[in-house]
Amino acid sequence: MRITLNGEPRELPGPVTLAELMPQLGLKPEHVAVELNRELVSRSRHGTTVIAPGDELEIVTLVGGGGSPWWEAEPLTIGGRTVRSRLFVGTGKYETLELMRDCLAASGADVVTVAVRRERLTDREGRSLLDFLDPNRYTILPNTAGCFTVEDALRTARLGRELLEGLGNPGAEWVKLEVLADPRTLLPDPLTTLEATKTLVKEGFQVLCYTSDDPVMARRLKEAGAASVMPAGSPIGSGQGVLNPNNIRIILEDLKAGDPSYPVIIDAGVGTASDVAIAMELGCDGVLLNTGIAGAADPLRMAHAMRLAVEAGWLAAAAGRIPRKLYATASSPTVGAIGAAPKIGRPVSQ
Repeated sequence: MRITLNGEPRELPGPVTLAELMPQLGLKPEHVAVELNRELVSRSRHGTTVIAPGDELEIVTLVGGGGSPWWEAEPLTIGGRTVRSRLFVGTGKYETLELMRDCLAASGADVVTVAVRRERLTDREGRSLLDFLDPNRYTILPNTAGCFTVEDALRTARLGRELLEGLGNPGAEWVKLEVLADPRTLLPDPLTTLEATKTLVKEGFQVLCYTSDDPVMARRLKEAGAASVMPAGSPIGSGQGVLNPNNIRIILEDLKAGDPSYPVIIDAGVGTASDVAIAMELGCDGVLLNTGIAGAADPLRMAHAMRLAVEAGWLAAAAGRIPRKLYATASSPTVGAIGAAPKIGRPVSQ
């Protein structure tokens, strides 16, 4: 019997249920989500859903793309769920799954984002990303990275929810929405992003929405029901940091006007710890990054650095910086000095 599995022809010995097929493929049912002929098949129906000749089957899984601080940060609430850490990290681009696991722990993150993919269900050693990602420790945020149409983004989001519901992970309620315009810039397509946001909100998702630093688009996404708007600091993976801080300030002013707890999270372009601190000092509620850690010469050290930068930036923003001045202001008292300061315009005697 011939079917199509993840876009490739596949021969099966005969009619089987999805539940029977999983062990044949070496898969754990709780680690995958399934579409049959473009319709989601919930895990509860695996035992009764029979695969017939000519069926198209999609099986996806999640792939990658600390201790408590001494101070008590104000928790961050998104879509009714509260997290402690304001650093959100990705799981892709690491050389090994073991390094990814250690960097996630070093970052202190509570929320990790993962891509939903049909390829690489397991690695060459038969290991899944989920074998190195504790769903009881982390809130897993599925994303629609790599989607260029509304339909693909919606299908990916639904598959991610099905998968995480099977794991009992609270991230099943969330989706990090990305609908990209083209593969060269990886910039978000504003029209399709807005359309997908409206649909997913109607379906009960808490949408954390990747967007550009356009303040008008940010307002439209909040109006559409996005649980969080996530403007890019700069293009994905570019490491350029926050290129347009003035637009980020406008977004913060607009979205938090009358709603100061609305979460605005910088997403994309962060290259090093100072970029994170700048984003937090602007007043952002958090930072999401991946390449900045995974692509560093020493990812584990950079994970620690990013964690400290989020903490430092948040504290600095809450403390309030001193105003910038054109001229110097002495920090030591001038009264009682053994010599008098020269008057401006008067030459200093030798």
